[in-house]
Amino acid sequence: MRKDSVVANERAPRARHRMSQSSEPDEELMRALYREHAGPLLAYVLRLVAGDRQRAEDVVQETLIRAWKNAGQLNRATGSVRPWLVTVARRIVIDGHRSRQARPQEVDPSPLEVIPAEDEIDKALWLMTLSDALDDLTPAHREVLVETYFKGRTVNEAAETLGIPSGTVRSRVFYALRSMKLALEERGVTA
Repeated sequence: MRKDSVVANERAPRARHRMSQSSEPDEELMRALYREHAGPLLAYVLRLVAGDRQRAEDVVQETLIRAWKNAGQLNRATGSVRPWLVTVARRIVIDGHRSRQARPQEVDPSPLEVIPAEDEIDKALWLMTLSDALDDLTPAHREVLVETYFKGRTVNEAAETLGIPSGTVRSRVFYALRSMKLALEERGVTA
């Protein structure tokens, strides 16, 4: 008779008795299962998971937890419990493989950390300087620049929005740009 079946047969009557008195499985039976089956089960699972020891240990642990939860079923087993443990371990490995296939591949974020980020400070300083220079313009020049450059309107659209002739818009844009250039040069911005 094999050693693992002897252990199961020796412990089974006591385990059945304790299972009937409480819902807890026999702790000694679980220790015996671990001593007898953990090593061979780990060797088997290591082959299934291509040598990934951590994953194999997790599978063996989960298998033994399921054995603990189903101790009543194991106590009724007439022969060795190893085939039941091997089947459970194989199914856990298969389920793990299927769940990894169902999820998208996780990406390592470390390459993104070495890509330099765009410096927003320069942009903020430029916008502050531009806003300050716009404040130096007359209201008429400022509004034609806002309509044509910042809102992206054509001369005719800006003329219609402002209620002035398109020739006046062209003239104001010309002088506004000239004034803007001078205001920016005063602030140290050169073309």
